[in-house]
Amino acid sequence: MNTVERWKQEKHPLDVIEDVEQYAAEELSFEEIEDRADDGEWERLKWAGLYAHGRQDGYFMMRTKVPGGYLSPEQAEVIGEVADEYATAPEEYGGEEQNDIWGDAFLDITTRQDVQMHWIEIEDVPEIWQRYDEVGLTTVQGCGDSARNVLGCPAAGLDDHECFDAQPVVDAVSEFFTKNREYANLPRKFKMTITGCRQDCAQSQINDVGLTPARREIDGEQYYGFHVRVGGGLSDGPRMASDLDVFVPPADAVEFCRAVAQTFKELGDRTNRGVCRMRYLVQQMGAEKFEEAVRDRCTVDLPTQGTDCSEGYRGDHVGIHDQRVDGLKYVGFNVIAGRMGGDEFRRAAHAAREYGTEDASVRLATDQNFLITHVPERNIGNLLNTPFARKYQPDPGPFSRGAVGCTGSEFCNYGIIETKNRVRRWAKALDRRIDVPDEIDVVRMHMSGCSASCAQPQIADIGFRGETVQVDDPEGTTNEEGDNIIEGMDFGLGGSLGADNEFLDWVEHAVPADAVIPALEELFEAYADERTDGERFYEWCRRVDNDRLRSVMRRADANVDGGVAHGDGGGRGEVADDD
Repeated sequence: MNTVERWKQEKHPLDVIEDVEQYAAEELSFEEIEDRADDGEWERLKWAGLYAHGRQDGYFMMRTKVPGGYLSPEQAEVIGEVADEYATAPEEYGGEEQNDIWGDAFLDITTRQDVQMHWIEIEDVPEIWQRYDEVGLTTVQGCGDSARNVLGCPAAGLDDHECFDAQPVVDAVSEFFTKNREYANLPRKFKMTITGCRQDCAQSQINDVGLTPARREIDGEQYYGFHVRVGGGLSDGPRMASDLDVFVPPADAVEFCRAVAQTFKELGDRTNRGVCRMRYLVQQMGAEKFEEAVRDRCTVDLPTQGTDCSEGYRGDHVGIHDQRVDGLKYVGFNVIAGRMGGDEFRRAAHAAREYGTEDASVRLATDQNFLITHVPERNIGNLLNTPFARKYQPDPGPFSRGAVGCTGSEFCNYGIIETKNRVRRWAKALDRRIDVPDEIDVVRMHMSGCSASCAQPQIADIGFRGETVQVDDPEGTTNEEGDNIIEGMDFGLGGSLGADNEFLDWVEHAVPADAVIPALEELFEAYADERTDGERFYEWCRRVDNDRLRSVMRRADANVDGGVAHGDGGGRGEVADDD
C-alpha cells in the first residue's frame, strides 16, 4: 500500500469536509493544520475541492464542479461573485497587480468543464460553500481519488448535432457519485464523459469511461442509448480508450458506471501511484476481460453493441449557431487559456438573463471556452456589443480559437514554466504573424507546464510541455559556471481526436521558449507551400516525417535545437489542474 492509500485508510477522505469547517472557524495556518492532522491532510483536502498552492503558502486553489458544463445564469453569477470577492491576492504577492494580464480576482475554465479559483483562504471556504449550496453548486470531489466532474456536450439539448439530450444522464451519474462514501476512495482519479452528441466533443477517447450515442433494436423496437469506451487517458503513458461490446440504455447508465467504478475499486493497483490509473488496468486485463469483470458486477443485463451514431470530433462550439427552435441562437465565446475576470463572468451571467429567454444558460466547454444559450436572434447584436463579448469574441483567429493552457508555474508546484500569460500572448502574436489557409478556422495549440497533460497537449495540432532548458550562451549566462537556465518546452506535432485519432509525436525536445514562434513560422510557411487540398495542419505533420519537420523548424533564426532539459518541479501543492 502506498503512502496516499495509507492516509486514506487512516481517515475517510470525505471526513475532511467537517475538518475544513473546523479549520475555518479557528482560522488555522497551514502549519497548524499540518500539526493537527499530519501530512496526509493535504491529500484528503482534495476531496473538498482544495489544492494547496504550490508556491504561496497559506492559500488554496478551489475547484468547482459543473456537470456537463451546464450553469444556470444564477449559478454563473454566484461563481463570478465568489471569484470577485474571494480569489484576491494579498499585497505581499502583488495584490491587484499580481498578474500582468489579468490582474486579480480571476477564474479559470478547465478542460474538464470545472471552474478554478486561486488565493482562497481557509476561513472563507464555509461562506463560499453556503452560497454554493443555495444555487446547487459544489466543490466536493472536485479533486482526489474519486469520480471527478462528469463531462458532457456543452450544447446538449440545443441543436441537431446530437441524437438525444444526455444532460439528464450526466446529472444523474454526477449525483450518484458525489458524497457517496462507497465510491469516494478509488485507486486513483476516475473520469467519465457522457454524451448524446454525434461529434464527441466530450472527448470519450481520452477518459476512463466514455458513453457515446448509439441505437439498438430491443424486442422489435429501436432505442437510443450508449456505446462504451474505457481506459483512455493522457499524462505519462497516454492511451486511447478501448471499445466494449456493450449497449447501455439511458436508464441503466448510473448502474453501469457504478459497476465500472466497482471493478476499478476492487482490481485497480493501490501500490504504485505511477500506474494506478484505470487505463493501466484496462491495458493489463484487455478490453474483453475488463468487460467480463464489469458485467459480473452490474445488476442489470446489458445488451451487446448496436449501431454507433458517432460521426467524428467537433472540438469546439465557438461562434453563433442555430438552435432547434426557430429564432433562437447560442453563442460560443473564445476565452484564450480559459482565464477571465470574476466580474466578467458575472456580466456574462447577466447577459444570459438579459438577452436570453427564461431557458437561457451559460455552458462551459472542454476547450476552456463558454456558451450563452437561448438567445433570440433579435438580441444577438446587443449581446455581441457588450464589453465582455467584444473581449471574448465569437469569431477569433485560428490560434486564439485553439489555444489551451494549464495553470502552470504561477500556482502549480509541478509547473515548470509559466503558461497562461504565455499562451495568450503567443496566440495573439501567431494570429497576427501567420497567414493560415482560409478554410482552416482553428489550429489547436495546447501548453502544459509539465508532463501531467492538464492542457491535453497530446491531442493538439501543436503541443507543448514545460521544461527548464540549459543553453550554451556565455553572454546570457546566469552563474559563474557559465550555465544559462531558461524556460523552454518539448515541442509536439500532429495530434487529434475523432475518426483519425492519434497522439502527437514529440518532434523536438528542450526548445527555448523564445525560439518557438520563429519555428512555428517556418513550419506554417512549409505547410502553406506543400499542403494538399483541404489538408489540415495535423494531417500535414503526420504525412511529413519527423526529420523533415525538425529540419524545417531549424531554418528559423533562433536557437531551436540548442537546449538541454534541466530539472523539474514537485511538492506540497501538486498538480492544480485537470490532467
